[in-house]
Amino acid sequence: MNHSTEIILTISGIVLVHGLIFYFFLSKSRLIKGKHVVVTGGSSGIGLWAAVECVRLGAHVTVVARNVPLLEKALQELEKWRVRDTQKLHFRSLDLSRDYEAVSKTLDELERDVGPIYMLVNCAGMAICGTVEDTSVTDAHRLMDVNYFGTYYPTRHVLPKMKAAGDGIIVITASQAALMGVYGYGAYAASKFALRGLAETIAMEARHRGVSVTLALPADTDTPGFENENRSKPEETKIISGSGGLAKPQDVGRKIVQDALKGSFFSISGLESWVLSILCVGMAPWKGPLLCFAQCYLLGPLRLLGLGLQWNFQRIIKNCAKRREQA
Repeated sequence: MNHSTEIILTISGIVLVHGLIFYFFLSKSRLIKGKHVVVTGGSSGIGLWAAVECVRLGAHVTVVARNVPLLEKALQELEKWRVRDTQKLHFRSLDLSRDYEAVSKTLDELERDVGPIYMLVNCAGMAICGTVEDTSVTDAHRLMDVNYFGTYYPTRHVLPKMKAAGDGIIVITASQAALMGVYGYGAYAASKFALRGLAETIAMEARHRGVSVTLALPADTDTPGFENENRSKPEETKIISGSGGLAKPQDVGRKIVQDALKGSFFSISGLESWVLSILCVGMAPWKGPLLCFAQCYLLGPLRLLGLGLQWNFQRIIKNCAKRREQA
């Protein structure tokens, strides 16, 4: 081994050790005990279990959705996880996608009753599947209204207040469809791609003001929304998206909150989501030396894997088309 090689290995070792020290000892989670957390889409599914995790960590929690009976049931679930008698647990029935002024007014009232919103967890959303030409214009508008504007409106309200306070956390829940287009997810993917653009922009605009943004990219999760989504899925979509199995909403909700408190930009669950986040990292914000090293090292090999997956998807699509022609 020559002298220059020894120097390179020594420097690499020092960088790795310092990276590990930073990752394990210096990157501490923020605390939400006694702080106000608002979870949209919190009446069921991922949103409900994200709210449960916040209650478990001692936060004052408000869940926001439209369906009052589901909200009442969700509040009963949150009460089971209360850790302090002084915790404030509330719900509000609100259509987040219709009117910004109504959203802003409701959130202002909540802040007067409970306190400033320290953490906003956007989980409200829906899915309607179908090829681009089979998806009605009305449904395409509805997806953008619910998925994008239903996140944009509450985020737009809390962002300047968090900047002024010099602290705050915003979670934007998208999906794996925010990373790649998939057969049958055209209008849905468009709304989720929009959320990724929103998250990356806010991360750039607000980081220097103490506000962190987490973009959650859950895989298929066993929720009531997923059951509805399956009813409109083309055969190709079911085959392509069905290989990853179903995640539990309890696990996904907990992971999203934990990642947000650590300041992670991406919140991912499972190997499939991790691989996609590396492949599609693009201009995502810097989040530590170890992750950056993994992205640089793995991007090339994973691109080959991605090409193989795309070839397999095209094979599935052609086979389904052939079966329909023969039927």
